[in-house]
Amino acid sequence: MAVRHRLIHAAPHDVWHVLADASRYADWVVGTSESHEARGAWPELHSALEYTVRIGPWQVSGTTVVRRVDAPRELELEVDSGPVGTARVAIEVRSWGEESLVIVDEHPLRGIGGLLHNAALDALIQLRHRDMLKRLADVVEESAGADDHAWI
Repeated sequence: MAVRHRLIHAAPHDVWHVLADASRYADWVVGTSESHEARGAWPELHSALEYTVRIGPWQVSGTTVVRRVDAPRELELEVDSGPVGTARVAIEVRSWGEESLVIVDEHPLRGIGGLLHNAALDALIQLRHRDMLKRLADVVEESAGADDHAWI
């Protein structure tokens, strides 16, 4: 099971502010080099964004669709990575005192990832989530810190 969590030193609304900004997706999703809205107003239900992953001279485009949203607490996405397949990624933001506990739960759905889903794949996803949650924390905490000092 690919579930990972991280305590982020910012309020839940600060975390949601980053999650709700389609242009920031590439800032915290590992491997993504750019992103933009493709359909609807992100992160409304059924809205989508397109992203690009660059690996050396190669690049692959993908689409992420909002399948469920309960702002500012839950965001469930279906990530379509083309030949690799699709995955369900659920992000939950819980208030933890004045901070936020962010929980990410990912499961391959279709394609190669879905067919080959096993404990080894979950271990790789765990490593990716560790890095992704660190990046999300960095972006959120930096943004929240900048907002705290905006009046200076």
